Amino acid sequence: MKGKKILSAVLFLGLAALTFYVIFKNQDIDELLVAIRHMHKGYLLLAALTAVFFVSAEGVLIWYLLKAIGDKVRFLGCLKYAFIGFFYSGITPSATGGQPMQLYHMSKDGHKIGNSTVVLMSVATAYKLILVLMGIGVCIFWWSGLCGHLGEYLPIYFLGLFLNAALVVALLAIMFNGPGMERFLCRAEKRLVKMHLLKASDTRQESIHKMIEQYRSTVDFLKSHAGTIGFLLGFTFLQRCAVFVLTYFVYRGMGLSGANPVAIMALQAVVYIAVDMLPLPGSQGITELMYVAVFGKIFTGSSLTVSMCISRGLNFYMPLIASAVVAAWSWWRKSKG
Repeated sequence: MKGKKILSAVLFLGLAALTFYVIFKNQDIDELLVAIRHMHKGYLLLAALTAVFFVSAEGVLIWYLLKAIGDKVRFLGCLKYAFIGFFYSGITPSATGGQPMQLYHMSKDGHKIGNSTVVLMSVATAYKLILVLMGIGVCIFWWSGLCGHLGEYLPIYFLGLFLNAALVVALLAIMFNGPGMERFLCRAEKRLVKMHLLKASDTRQESIHKMIEQYRSTVDFLKSHAGTIGFLLGFTFLQRCAVFVLTYFVYRGMGLSGANPVAIMALQAVVYIAVDMLPLPGSQGITELMYVAVFGKIFTGSSLTVSMCISRGLNFYMPLIASAVVAAWSWWRKSKG
């Protein structure tokens, strides 16, 4: 486990270094810094706040769902889970490390595994579902603009849309098939015992059964509360829009005007959909490549690189650093305890 974390961190740092080299090798760094210093501070602040809201919104949803199912929970604790999830998602391929680490910390804080699993899966499913619906909406209502801005990168977009849609289907199938999940976990437990990765236990199968029963009761509760699901989907939509409108704030902050704000948000959604499921830590490299390809007609000349550095710095690297601090603090608190 520790070796995998180190490998993910090394891969992430290597991709980040390569990405920065490719971006800046033919750029005048002083010119970039001057352009950043001359940005409108109000729009820069708005962009930063939307990035913070994007990560914090997941904490709000975790808090809301845990409260809805009757679990005692602290709001600040849920914000902690959101930032921990963002950090581990950012440094692992296809963002696979976020939810396991969130589940670990929630379990250590006394939350039931069944409840926590359903809540995290509900948040993840809503997140992907809204992204897919937005992607389909862009195809239906803005096909000409999509083709005009993406060009030869259109297949990458459709690949990302397909992978996200497939994951939504898989998550829904898992959520609503409790017996199937129980069979899978029991078989996995037996296999791990045979591989001597787990010690044989007479009570573990019973523990799995109890957890699945708790899981199924939580799913049934959510299915019977349409208002809770409605809030989850609506707030997730706002969360998604926040990170998309960030690029528009950067656009205005650089003193630019004339472009349709909805078009800029749609293009940023296209970038996210295209790279979200690719097996690269933090979608390093491909995100910047897609940004340059998609926004070349919106940000012209040197403003394209400047806008990419600012947007990527605010919507990924800034919250990643903050999340790393939260994750380190949480580990330190648990080690002291």
